[in-house]
Amino acid sequence: MSAGAQSPERKATRRGAARLAAVQALYQMDIAGTTLNEILAQFDAHWLGGEIEGSKYLPAESAFFRDVVRGVLADQRRLDPMIDQALSEGWPLKRIEALLRAILRAGAFELDRKRDIPARVVVSEYVDIAHAFVDKDETGLVNGVLDALARKLRAEEFARPAG
Repeated sequence: MSAGAQSPERKATRRGAARLAAVQALYQMDIAGTTLNEILAQFDAHWLGGEIEGSKYLPAESAFFRDVVRGVLADQRRLDPMIDQALSEGWPLKRIEALLRAILRAGAFELDRKRDIPARVVVSEYVDIAHAFVDKDETGLVNGVLDALARKLRAEEFARPAG
């Protein structure tokens, strides 16, 4: 491995930290009305690899964090109806708690736009994030919605090989 390259495990850990930071940023923007520029400045200064209230946060892959946050904001009008379709009848996205909305939007964005990352990895990562914040039922909702979106957006990854 070259001197500047990161091991795949280290990159995955930094990307996981970026996903967590993106969900937290999207949540904060949703509940507090924080602007994109404010959020990016706050996360650069305090969250990305920093210490908050005595807890050390892993350094996040900053470019990935920014891409997910910006991408969700840019694509939200397209992503939200896709998420609504995958949710149970009678539970539109606007009725879902803000943290779950942030997780679902970030996961939907990656499934739609980050084709270089396997769909099962995306679903698993966002289910893990949900585990950190919500109970088992809500984690199951995240898994079900993102799995349905993955199968719709990336059917080719779930097709069974002939034989």
